[in-house]
Amino acid sequence: MTKPPATVRELIREQYASLTQAERKFANALLANYPAAGLASITIVAANAEVSTPTVARMVQKLGFKGYPQFHQALLKELEAKGSGPTQRRANWASEAPEGHLLNRFAQAVTDNLSQTFSNVDSEQFDAAVRQLANTEGRLYVVGGRITRALADYAFTHFQAIRQRVTHMTSSSATWPHYVLDMVEGDTLLMFDVRRYETNLQRLAELASERGVKVILITDQWSSPIGSVAAHTFNCWVEIPSAWDSNISTMMLLEAMISAAQEERWDETRARYEKLDTIFDTTRLFRKFT
Repeated sequence: MTKPPATVRELIREQYASLTQAERKFANALLANYPAAGLASITIVAANAEVSTPTVARMVQKLGFKGYPQFHQALLKELEAKGSGPTQRRANWASEAPEGHLLNRFAQAVTDNLSQTFSNVDSEQFDAAVRQLANTEGRLYVVGGRITRALADYAFTHFQAIRQRVTHMTSSSATWPHYVLDMVEGDTLLMFDVRRYETNLQRLAELASERGVKVILITDQWSSPIGSVAAHTFNCWVEIPSAWDSNISTMMLLEAMISAAQEERWDETRARYEKLDTIFDTTRLFRKFT
């Protein structure tokens, strides 16, 4: 399968070290409000970033674009991809699908997604997020959306065993104000939001952030708007030959976080595991073979 073209965000990360100070100023402004900050004319985006028009022109050429119009079109295509539904996604794949069995195409797509995802994870940001997830001084809240609520449930099951003070927020946004009521500075909110991004999740993130809660966002390669208030954002590549996106890379990143949080507080977690096993034995929840 042909590797999908890099997003503008990826290109900026790849070329960031080669950018001048002024070019980095524009790049940072774009990433802070991505991709909206690059969707106006070159004069407007330059003015908004407080750089010169030639600075913008030079930077987009360093990213591999012939000029600003091509750069602008790339951002528009990314924006279109953000809002596409299942029918359009399948149409995109069907028009470009290579020959070969679906299983092979699927396997290649998933492999590419995993590679792209983990090559774009900043290790320092990952470590900081894990420390936050493992810190029991604050409460950890976990929530997902229509599709990603399954990921939130999986995360809750593991983090509840790893640490104390974990709350799984229901999928009904009507109940969220009750959770927000008890949120305080120092708490953490782990959120999952992928295209088509859910407005209720964004509002929840904003309300939590206003209360001093640190938001950790796991999203797709196009990035949920929640990223504007998140302390840590992790992008996972999700496209596959299907009308639906894949959660494989998202689950892989989540499992890496769970494993790292377990190691972060292993002595306490081991004691919890042992007590939990004792309770399981008492309730005879699991079958014993010895």
